[in-house]
Amino acid sequence: MKRLSPCSQALAKGELRQASEKIWGAAALAVKAHALAREGRRLTSHGELWEHKEHVVAELGTWVRDAWAHASSMHVNFYEGWATAADVREVLEQVEKMVQAVSELLS
Repeated sequence: MKRLSPCSQALAKGELRQASEKIWGAAALAVKAHALAREGRRLTSHGELWEHKEHVVAELGTWVRDAWAHASSMHVNFYEGWATAADVREVLEQVEKMVQAVSELLS
């Protein structure tokens, strides 16, 4: 049986705000891992994350920009609570793809 990620667990419980923030966190950690592995740099602000995301885009493709933007909308959803379960589920799929691709790239 496949183990659910913390994002998927929160989504399955209907905890959309928690799932949203975990999705944002996963995307942010993927970008931070890329920066640390490629440049030995620790990113400490949202601005630095947005800037470094372009390095990930350069290596993996423009689809990362879309996944990142949608992940960012999940960070907003944590505070605003406007996204539907379908919205959160779709972004989760995009971010899981991004995290997997970054992980494979850095392996």
